[in-house]
Amino acid sequence: MSTNLGASVPVVDVLRARYARRLPASLGDLAGPVQGPVELRLHVAWSGLRTYDLDRPRQRMSLYRTVLAEGQRADLVAFLNRDLLLAQWPDLRTLISTHIRVVWEEAFSELVRSWNVP
Repeated sequence: MSTNLGASVPVVDVLRARYARRLPASLGDLAGPVQGPVELRLHVAWSGLRTYDLDRPRQRMSLYRTVLAEGQRADLVAFLNRDLLLAQWPDLRTLISTHIRVVWEEAFSELVRSWNVP
């Protein structure tokens, strides 16, 4: 990817900027459901499973991975829940891309504290 000056922009910077633009203002904005079935919008889950049962830990983790990777800000707020995100982050952070993990952990120190407890 190039700028108008012809300089090349590193892919990592483009990806991180893309994910950073989607971030909510705070984790408190994440007011999504905590239980039961959730059907993701087609632009978020465009391939494969679209309905997840939050009462099933593996499905809940899959929903969070999908929303973090594919969701826009409105999707993050609608489908993710602050408390569930914090509880899952120690495992979830190992399952998402490095770009997503870095952007979220740089923006929200609570996430780092959730897995980096002495």
